[in-house]
Amino acid sequence: MSVGILVVSHSAAVAQGTVDIARQMAGDVRLVAAGGTDAGGIGTSFEAISAGIEELAAADAVVVLCDLGSAYLTTDTALDFLDDDLRARVHVSDAPLVEGTVAAAVAAQTGGDVTAVLDAASTAGGTGTAGPADRTDAAGGGGASRPDQPGGAGQVADSGDADGAVATATAELVNESGLHARPAAEFVKAAARHEAVVRVNGVDAKSLLAIMALALPKGASVTVEASGADAQDAVDELIALVRSGFGE
Repeated sequence: MSVGILVVSHSAAVAQGTVDIARQMAGDVRLVAAGGTDAGGIGTSFEAISAGIEELAAADAVVVLCDLGSAYLTTDTALDFLDDDLRARVHVSDAPLVEGTVAAAVAAQTGGDVTAVLDAASTAGGTGTAGPADRTDAAGGGGASRPDQPGGAGQVADSGDADGAVATATAELVNESGLHARPAAEFVKAAARHEAVVRVNGVDAKSLLAIMALALPKGASVTVEASGADAQDAVDELIALVRSGFGE
């Protein structure tokens, strides 16, 4: 499933800047900025939002993130004028604009469907509730669809059958800036390729925001633990990524 992302802000610079940040970590995802008024001022534009949704219409689903309450209201109005098919494929998240967009984009980049993308965005705000655009559901539209350090270097433990395999290893961060946004996104993409449940320093290795919250600097120890059928492959790939400095 392909998921496009529309960023709606009262400021054209904020909308475009948010898209630019997300593209650094999710270059294959369609992201569109709809910021400011038609005259270039501060505010939101029905026309820009409508055009942005239409630009993303080829995607299987569209996720919209907004900055302030009136942006949701303008988005609601734009949804009212869409045809039924497109309207049913548009979902509005109430996640924080920048963090939510980045998390959603990485989830889409790793092949997540619209539910996974909305889930990823929702972790940015720590909420499981839907945003203001839920009003469109009452009218039959798509609206907001929201689901709501053990071991030293190279140490591996293996137990049980393949499905119960457990592996762990530790490596040191070598890149100058540590585990900042871009390498964290690479880490998440690599973890998402595996069926195993993967954790890094105790947090979900498939959650961009959880990894970034670790704020690990150069020289920090990174412990990867995985359980599941491809646990060892997951640990090997992620530890190799850490030791490579994420290509930086």
